[in-house]
Amino acid sequence: MSRPNSFSPNRRRLLKAAGLSVAFSWLGAPRQAMALVSPHRQAADAAAAVADGAPAFAPNAFIRIDADGAIRLVMPMVEMGQAIYTGSCMLLAEELDLDLDQIQVEHAPPSDELYGMKLLKAQITGGSTSTRSTFTELRQAGAVARTLLVAAAAARWKVQPSACVVERGVIHHPPSGRSLRYAQVAQAAARLPDPGEVKLKDPAQFRLIGKPMARLDSADKVRGVTRFGIDVAVPGMRIATVRACPTFGGKLVGVDDRATRAIAGVIEVLCIDNAVAVVATNFWAAKRGMEVLDIQWQHGPNARLTTRELREDLARSQANGQAIVGREVGSRPAGEFIQATYKLPMLAHATMEPLNATVHVRSDRCEIWAGTQVPTRVVANAARITGLPVERIVLHSQYLGGGFGRRLESDYVDQAVSFARLLPYPLKIVWTREEDIRHDIVRPMYHDVISAVVDKNGMPLWYGDRVCSGTVLGRWRPGGMRKNGMDGDAIECVAELPYAIASMKVEWVRHDMPPGLLVGWWRGVGALHNIFIVESFFDELAHRAGRDPVEWRLALLKNNPRSTAVLKLAAAKMGWGSSQPVRTASSNRAGRGVALAEPFGTRVCAMVDVEVTPQGEVQLRRAVVAVDCGIAINTGSIEAQIQGGLLFGLSAALFNEITLRDGAIEQGNFNDYRMLRMNETPAVEVHIVNSTEAPGGIGEVGTAIAAPALTNAIYAATGVRLRELPVRRALLARPQHTLLKTFDLAPSNPEAAA
Repeated sequence: MSRPNSFSPNRRRLLKAAGLSVAFSWLGAPRQAMALVSPHRQAADAAAAVADGAPAFAPNAFIRIDADGAIRLVMPMVEMGQAIYTGSCMLLAEELDLDLDQIQVEHAPPSDELYGMKLLKAQITGGSTSTRSTFTELRQAGAVARTLLVAAAAARWKVQPSACVVERGVIHHPPSGRSLRYAQVAQAAARLPDPGEVKLKDPAQFRLIGKPMARLDSADKVRGVTRFGIDVAVPGMRIATVRACPTFGGKLVGVDDRATRAIAGVIEVLCIDNAVAVVATNFWAAKRGMEVLDIQWQHGPNARLTTRELREDLARSQANGQAIVGREVGSRPAGEFIQATYKLPMLAHATMEPLNATVHVRSDRCEIWAGTQVPTRVVANAARITGLPVERIVLHSQYLGGGFGRRLESDYVDQAVSFARLLPYPLKIVWTREEDIRHDIVRPMYHDVISAVVDKNGMPLWYGDRVCSGTVLGRWRPGGMRKNGMDGDAIECVAELPYAIASMKVEWVRHDMPPGLLVGWWRGVGALHNIFIVESFFDELAHRAGRDPVEWRLALLKNNPRSTAVLKLAAAKMGWGSSQPVRTASSNRAGRGVALAEPFGTRVCAMVDVEVTPQGEVQLRRAVVAVDCGIAINTGSIEAQIQGGLLFGLSAALFNEITLRDGAIEQGNFNDYRMLRMNETPAVEVHIVNSTEAPGGIGEVGTAIAAPALTNAIYAATGVRLRELPVRRALLARPQHTLLKTFDLAPSNPEAAA
């Protein structure tokens, strides 16, 4: 890419008036004024344009054309590797009749009023909602701008706008041969009234949408010049690392910092209620200072807490707790009743870029440099901590080196603000990898009892799922809970299935974790957990009926042509039924698994080939994914997201689990919370259905479908049904194989079979 594709990290004249105000507080204030990604002019647009350098033309919150001809597109969401900046630019540029090499990309400032996502009701990047929230609106924003610019040129020439055409930002009047660049009519266009409804291009006219476009940020990332939060450097800045109490809910008692202060480069040791920071001239000195710091902790009420206790408490709640019915259709009929118990562990996010933030607090202003998925929440919390009004909080958004839901939390920025307000100079805080994992806000653990009534052919007449877990939504945004107390995320993709089953009952038992142990969203959110359980259990039913798992699913996909199509496409590309996985060693066992689901408005089917060694090691050989995500914006990005998401999900299923001992997380780095390595990674084929349906989400789809395709393949290879993750090699090792091969799907004690 050429340099015009550059990213403007400081938003040129970054909010010289100290930033746009936040439309509402995360403490639950009303949101009636929120406009939510409007393509037209809004009340806050004028101030936003002035703060952004008063461009010659700013018809809405997303488009800036400067007098010098520069065209800047403002992104309402954040970029964390999911290629949303490129996709969003394609939507805007398509209707503006620009090419991607003509634009510059900017982070949006924090403003729910201008950049709130309609599906999440705030300026939040998460839940695979970005494209679904903005597909029509960003296209309309581009069309509004094009309409005004063409109208201004037509007025100058005294011709009808319909007689003009646009190519690469140049307006042409073919009958007279005249042409004008956008910049030449920008000021005149800015004086025209909003055009109201505008006509969008017919998909047959698309030049960009649906093509495999190169990402706008790739070139700078390859050259190493993209600035992430961890790369921020501001004048006078000092660097710190931190350590918080290792137990959840613990407090800092005191420190002996004599050895720390003796290390060259150490400047200061700072304390807040549950954490300590070592400030130095460089990170290495800060880290060395932290290693010799003598810290006394009050470990609090969770000092003896273990994973086993958490599991036992969760199981008791599942069995005895008050359930909330999420969805019930019909009643349970007579017939053969089958039941199984599934369990899932806590997970850490472990993003490539450890948590970090740079903060400078002054008497009248607080500046923050950080990557975050929730910019307005960061601003609101900084205002609360510093006592400054939100208008005096300036957030400089940065690229995120991974989010996966972790940066939907603001704790790391809140902590940095708390420390920085003790100092007169800018403070950059970088968490070590160990601090990042051991103080993660983890994915909840789950305990499900799923069941079915089947007919004489083994086909389900009814199914039920009793989910038990903590609630992220209940902490993060209590107002989002349903009136009956239901957390919709807990039953996502289980209350609505692709399959035609006459009757069902899905219920949820809320089980809050001990105080201080917070749970957060993890890539794939509720769909991740529920797809694993449903698709694993339904695979059990297929094998129990003696049916091919693909044929069994097809029989249940009545009146569902989109999911039928992706299942058939994946089966054809994998060669399901016509060829079986080939073993690379005669002692290995080979198997093939399938999973099908409809998460985030997308239809997806994954198939995985595995081999299992006599020692129980799982070797991934091949993966095929078919996806119908509606209208495909950037087919290259879709393929990359499915590949990356699938490998992320396979890593978690094979290796990942967060465990507690004496109230503290035991894992700390990639040696004990590990990922797939390059030599362990299978070839991943992605096949995209050509669809005209509304766009679905894509960033979490591959992750959500990975685990059941894997464990169903393991069952096909070994006969061992894994109902708990991560994969336990001991269960797959050949000496135990014959003992574990068979089991009763309806035991008198469901816990025994689990």
